Amino acid sequence: MSSTSARGARTRRVAVLTSMVLLAGATQVLGARAATSGTASGPSAMARCAALDGTRIPASAMTLPTTGGRVTSASVVTGAVSGTTVEYCRVEADLHPVDPSAPDIRMRLALPRDWNRKALMFGGGGYNGTVPDVTGNVPFGPTDRPAPLARGYATFASDSGHRQNPAAPPSLDGSFGVNDEALRNFSAGDALKKTRDASLFLLHRAYRAEPAEVYFAGGSTGGREALVVTQRWPKAFDGVISGYPAWNNLAEALDLGHLTRVLSRPGAFPGVEKQTLLYESVVHACDGRDGAEDGVVSDPDGCRFDPVTLRCPRGADTGPTCLSDPQIKAVRAMSSPFRWGYRVASGESQYPGFPFLSGADMRTPFLGFGTTAPADPMPVTSGYGMQYWDQWVKYFLTRDPGHNSLDIDPRHPGKWRARISELSTVQDRNNADLRPFARAGGKLLLLHGAADELVSPRSTNDYYERVRARVGARTAHDFLRYYVVPGANHANFGSPAFAASWDSLTALEQWVEKGRAPANPVVTDAAHARTRPLCEYPEWPRYRTGDPDSATSFVCTR
Repeated sequence: MSSTSARGARTRRVAVLTSMVLLAGATQVLGARAATSGTASGPSAMARCAALDGTRIPASAMTLPTTGGRVTSASVVTGAVSGTTVEYCRVEADLHPVDPSAPDIRMRLALPRDWNRKALMFGGGGYNGTVPDVTGNVPFGPTDRPAPLARGYATFASDSGHRQNPAAPPSLDGSFGVNDEALRNFSAGDALKKTRDASLFLLHRAYRAEPAEVYFAGGSTGGREALVVTQRWPKAFDGVISGYPAWNNLAEALDLGHLTRVLSRPGAFPGVEKQTLLYESVVHACDGRDGAEDGVVSDPDGCRFDPVTLRCPRGADTGPTCLSDPQIKAVRAMSSPFRWGYRVASGESQYPGFPFLSGADMRTPFLGFGTTAPADPMPVTSGYGMQYWDQWVKYFLTRDPGHNSLDIDPRHPGKWRARISELSTVQDRNNADLRPFARAGGKLLLLHGAADELVSPRSTNDYYERVRARVGARTAHDFLRYYVVPGANHANFGSPAFAASWDSLTALEQWVEKGRAPANPVVTDAAHARTRPLCEYPEWPRYRTGDPDSATSFVCTR
């Protein structure tokens, strides 16, 4: 029997046995209800929806320490999801911490009337702090297919154990980091398993049945969370979609801190017009290397661009048509690996930097350089990564909200070196040994945009190579596929050169449930009505002949 078939059979056996045990040990009244309502009955689940309100979630339902939880509301909702009218039970619940000073984990479930016997958990973004949209789609999801809830999935998510300050920019409130339990819930991923366990407890209460398969999907921080659950709890999810994952969170934070200091120097920050100049110059230099001049650089690793070609006369800043010497130095810093000369407990020693394409297109200024140079206090118009660093220093590293983040030099952190090393054990849980997940029959789809301006695709390349080196190329190919999407940026934010759209969920279902691995997948550019082959890394699409807007005109090469 194949590993995928074994996985499905094992899941179904566990579901049947679990239901039998629960029914055998239930009270006579519950047994009578089960006998009359049947199992996995959508209409019955809707009838039971209101009764979930106030339900206690015992601490024993979760494998990690909590003091239990409680459903705060449950009601039947009828609404449009992906253009389809869906009736579902919306459940809100709180999971209580062990430390009374730590915040609750807020979670939400959507339990559809027409349940397909599957469940999907969504990951978050940035510093989290809000519950993701459980009616939403997976990272780089298809625009022409229903979202998971509209397909009949029971969906759930949480705020990862803290509530964002409404006055802070979205996903940029790190103030929870002063509490150790809240920090572990977010950075180590403890909230993920607690939410998963509590959600399946409530799902069973509603449907009187277990899901046949449980999936996870997330991008950015959610992509990191996807890899955390794959590593830490290899039997918790049957299939995982990880998009543009910030997997080495502390390593990236150190790089962002270095870049924040570089961009804050006098004259170093390139304004909006200069950022656009840089982006257009890179595209002009490298666009045609793949055989098609279409505004998409398919082979960023093969793109050789030297920003000195944009140097202003004598290196002085003479306006928007050139870069000064300090600006050229800043651009090179962003695109170069950042290394630190001290040891941290996680073993990380560098962050690989960003391709020149990243963050220079001023259609997406918020995630790249931003429109304002970093300063103290940090402007909300500075780059997202600069604001992320500022919050990390204030609440994770120093735990002093008044600390000037520009004073911390990631290359020479002085007295903060031990704290950085300690945080690395929480934030960079980067074990690339995914053999337990593979043995359990799990499947992993890994995606990244080649023009990502917030999480470097080079970093995900590194993670993929680590997994292959640790588990072996053949084993890796049995459970893992990694695709880099040319022209795609971070989460399709703003107006990317290529707005990636792929039905990864169906591809994952086919792999997990039927043993059919993805074969010659095609990704759509939802903004420009064109398609490209989705090539397995390190391959990329090269134009051959025919319609340049059709994937059939390209071939994957390296």
